[in-house]
Amino acid sequence: MPEYDAVLVYDGECPYCSIAARALRELDTVGAISWYDDAAQAFLERQFGETPFAMFLVDRRERRVYAGRSAAEELADRAGTPGIVSSLVRDNYERIAKAVGLASGRGRDPADYHDVYPLDDAAGDLFDELVDAAAERPEALS
Repeated sequence: MPEYDAVLVYDGECPYCSIAARALRELDTVGAISWYDDAAQAFLERQFGETPFAMFLVDRRERRVYAGRSAAEELADRAGTPGIVSSLVRDNYERIAKAVGLASGRGRDPADYHDVYPLDDAAGDLFDELVDAAAERPEALS
């Protein structure tokens, strides 16, 4: 069973998000699950009182939840990409997500969540469920 300090929640049906999440191959302490996974839905509901459609990086050690642009930038930073790449990912997150959504027929725009949020205690209680779901990496990330 992997020991993850953080788990990425991403749109498992989005080709761009899957490609971007491949940076996780370089990060042994970060797992990933699809936004559509039941564990992700339960976590988001508890953290935000709803299930916003966006990329999230949940970090138990830091007790933070990075959302949208912040999640993309933090993931790029952790993967060791040059600062310019992190800036491009952060600055173009919504534009890329919308374009990919149209191209893939997803039919929804990402929610307007882009900050770094404190990890809610009740949501933090579900972190092990995120890790369990992330133990089997999505095929796109293998």
